[in-house]
Amino acid sequence: MRQNCLPTIRSIYSKLSEKEKKIADYILENPELVIHQTINEVADYLQLADATVFRFSKRVGYKGFQAMKIALASELIESEPKTIISKIDKKDSKCPSELLFKTTIASLEKTFELLDKNALSKAIEAILNANRVQFFGTEASAILALDSFYKFSSAGINASAFLETQFQLITAATLTKNDIAIVISQSDTSQGILPIMEEIKKTGATVITVTDSSNSQVNLHADIALYSFTNEIHEAGMLSLRSAQLALLDALYMNTVSIMNKES
Repeated sequence: MRQNCLPTIRSIYSKLSEKEKKIADYILENPELVIHQTINEVADYLQLADATVFRFSKRVGYKGFQAMKIALASELIESEPKTIISKIDKKDSKCPSELLFKTTIASLEKTFELLDKNALSKAIEAILNANRVQFFGTEASAILALDSFYKFSSAGINASAFLETQFQLITAATLTKNDIAIVISQSDTSQGILPIMEEIKKTGATVITVTDSSNSQVNLHADIALYSFTNEIHEAGMLSLRSAQLALLDALYMNTVSIMNKES
């Protein structure tokens, strides 16, 4: 189950040290600001060491500051008013197109706004240095994996992907520590991807995930995580997540190819 950042901080507040309370106060009072800051910026503002902020993130229950920041961003998005739905009657058969386009635009804007540029840079560097790039995705995400494979392989990168889950499991077991696994998943309900993740982690390959911000199970063992965001939970919201994930994958592709062209 996904953890809520702000309620957790409030629940343990009385047990925190003075330095930890200083960090907690800052996050509780300025959550919208924190999600756009680096760990260095928060530490400098509070006149604390980066390690102190990192330990606070662990104390709250996250792997690090970035994981806490993503959880906080997702929490803030969920608390926002659902303005798109309030303007459009879902029962009106004339409105589905408008609903889909507006939801998709909002999802793309939010995903770009909260894009972790450091994670994107690390993912690009990892791809450029990898022996092989293998894309994984089940259900609807399998199509995104296949699309990305075509693009990266056409650029001269040793990439591959399979639609069938059975072949993905076999391929996952053949990866090495010099390979990259890019795992795409749209929701925590995509249970078919979890056995694939377990096989990948046994190999020591670097794992890059492209997921919904709430997809905690898939991201648990990610080395680099890229997130898509949406304010909605209806079908148009899920379709908008697919568009945002496609944009993230295309950003990976375009930036990677741009660097390759400069170096050639």
